[in-house]
Amino acid sequence: MPQHLFELILFSTYAELRAERSRSYLGLIWWIAEPAMMMAAFWLVFDVILKTGGPGYLPFLLVGLTVWQWMKSCITHGGHAIWTNLGLIRQARLPVLVFPFVQMLADTIKFLFIFALLLVILWVIGYPPSLSYLALPIVFAVTLLFAAGVGFLVAAVVPLIPDLRFVIEQVLTVVMFLSGVVFALDSVPSPLREVIALNPVATLLDATRGILMHAQWPDWPALLKVCIISAIVFAIGIGVVRQLAPRYPKLAV
Repeated sequence: MPQHLFELILFSTYAELRAERSRSYLGLIWWIAEPAMMMAAFWLVFDVILKTGGPGYLPFLLVGLTVWQWMKSCITHGGHAIWTNLGLIRQARLPVLVFPFVQMLADTIKFLFIFALLLVILWVIGYPPSLSYLALPIVFAVTLLFAAGVGFLVAAVVPLIPDLRFVIEQVLTVVMFLSGVVFALDSVPSPLREVIALNPVATLLDATRGILMHAQWPDWPALLKVCIISAIVFAIGIGVVRQLAPRYPKLAV
């Protein structure tokens, strides 16, 4: 990546974070409050009301929702980035890939703030750091690669079919419930559990929970498979955006 393009992405990400903070009276607090409210709702339903959570459900839910919210934000915000900037794309000669990159990088920075708080909470409630933390950068790199790949695919198509963004929101909700975000895969009947285990999101969540909650190293062969899939999806997403880039300036704003 050319240095001037890299600097543009960094500056645009900084500007995006500042603009988002200024749009909300709560500022940085809202970055934490939003996922916290979602976590509280699921904890109330599954653990308090339905009593299906079991021991350790709160940290299980915290880790799952934190990582899932990061992935979902990268996919949705990055996926809408080209469509929401069509006016700017028509006026300025900028590589369209910049816009999804900026959104995904901004969401990743927010995730790191939230993840730091998550670590403190886990340590306080009895899940201390371990040597397996050394695997976290690898797991997170694969997670970002997968989310970015899907985000680029969405970003490529949404400008052509804007209503697709509503369908994608519903699809992501279904994926959340089929990835073990709010319930353990062990509670799923065997045939269905084996199918869900093929989901890359489920593999990434399982690896993150294993590191943070059980001091376990990831399942490296499974993680490698997800990495290969993620790299393929990422390459396809980049390729499709580049292929369709000449059409975006001609679309109605």
